[in-house]
Amino acid sequence: MVVDPIADFLTRIRNAQRARKNSLTIPYSTIKHAIADVMKKNNFLEKVTKDTSGKFPILVLELPEKEINLSRVSHCGQRIYTKAKDIRKTVNGFGISIISTSQGVMTGYEARSKNIGGEFLCEIS
Repeated sequence: MVVDPIADFLTRIRNAQRARKNSLTIPYSTIKHAIADVMKKNNFLEKVTKDTSGKFPILVLELPEKEINLSRVSHCGQRIYTKAKDIRKTVNGFGISIISTSQGVMTGYEARSKNIGGEFLCEIS
């Protein structure tokens, strides 16, 4: 049983990159799919698809050639919540922060422009 599915999601991506894989499959959940969609929209993933052909749905991710640095900010034991004005830039604007808000999962830039805060899930650069 996985205690923190988001940390497991990020670790699977990291491990696939280190093994020089082009794609990987991950057990499906809506939060993982939302994070993967944000990563695809910001060119950190090539392709994101949901495969429902098996008994359980899976998420299929196509990885890019470049190395992605992923770090989990909010953990199961210590949730990190942030206000819109306190969302900081990641790697001087070259990375993104992913925030789970009341209006869905989005980047820190989008949350700041919409003036909504939420749970600071992870940073990607």
